[in-house]
Amino acid sequence: MNIEAVTVEQLKEAVEKLPPEKFARFRAWFEEFAAAAWDRQIEQDAKSGKLDKLIAESEEDFRAGRYREL
Repeated sequence: MNIEAVTVEQLKEAVEKLPPEKFARFRAWFEEFAAAAWDRQIEQDAKSGKLDKLIAESEEDFRAGRYREL
């Protein structure tokens, strides 16, 4: 299969046709896949400095007492 030629609509149709047990397996796999992609993006953003401003702001808020316990 040429994955480059598969459209989003074709993927949606295929997922909609999955029987419940296969859909559950797909959903579990996709959740892990999406979480790993998110982790990679956060790591890249942290390494590139994109998060530096947010980190500095949160540290400033913490030092100023602008926080609450979770």
